[in-house]
Amino acid sequence: MLVIPAIDLRDGRCVRLRQGRYEDETVYFEDPVRMAKLWRVMNAKVLHLVDLDAARTTADEVSDNRRVIAEIAASLDVPVQVGGGIRTMSDIEEMLELGVYRVILGTAAVKSPDLVSDAVKRFGRGRIVVGIDAKDGEVRTEGWEAGSGIDAVDLAVDMEARGVRRFVYTDISRDGTLEGPNVDAYREMTSKLTKAHVTASGGVGEYRDLLSLQSMESTGVDSVIVGRALYENRFPCQQFWCWHKKDEVDLDRFSTARMALKDQD
Repeated sequence: MLVIPAIDLRDGRCVRLRQGRYEDETVYFEDPVRMAKLWRVMNAKVLHLVDLDAARTTADEVSDNRRVIAEIAASLDVPVQVGGGIRTMSDIEEMLELGVYRVILGTAAVKSPDLVSDAVKRFGRGRIVVGIDAKDGEVRTEGWEAGSGIDAVDLAVDMEARGVRRFVYTDISRDGTLEGPNVDAYREMTSKLTKAHVTASGGVGEYRDLLSLQSMESTGVDSVIVGRALYENRFPCQQFWCWHKKDEVDLDRFSTARMALKDQD
């Protein structure tokens, strides 16, 4: 199972929220570019970025994090996927022009489903991902702050019919809690999908959680996004890497991870 480190951007810093609450924030790294390079040195094969500021901006506002996103994409030799505040075709185009490999559409999938269909046709299934963020099964939008009245599984089925082949499914109630992933929710969603794959997100706190998700690979859950657990060094294997001496590591060298974009569709 592919483990994807997460970098959440807010005010130009690398942070994590608990259950999506902006007032419950922990700053883990002041320099997200250095953080991205560190994950790369630790053999990350894909990186997941979320622009928390953009997720709450209005349509005519531009997030200051785009410069950081562009620098991260230019600094790495592995795919970078980005979500947060991407609502129009021009937003998608701009993000891809920054060097991002995959764009994640969340609120747009709920409010402008035809945009998803058009984007898949224009850029291909490998470049467009739908992010489904749910609480008690209901999809949340606008940076997780607004309810939609739409069931997460129903949205996934509709998006699959529109050509989507990759979902990032986050259980908001588990996000940042380290309490374990909502395996039942992933199982319910994949039971209704026939072609798409799911990236699990939210709740991973230790290696046993990864094993529980790995047991679901045959159902279509083939990857997992991990944030807080990695930042807090909760995996034994991290003891053998460079986490405790991160200020001494040569972050411009590359590890053994290979860039295989076709494998990430």
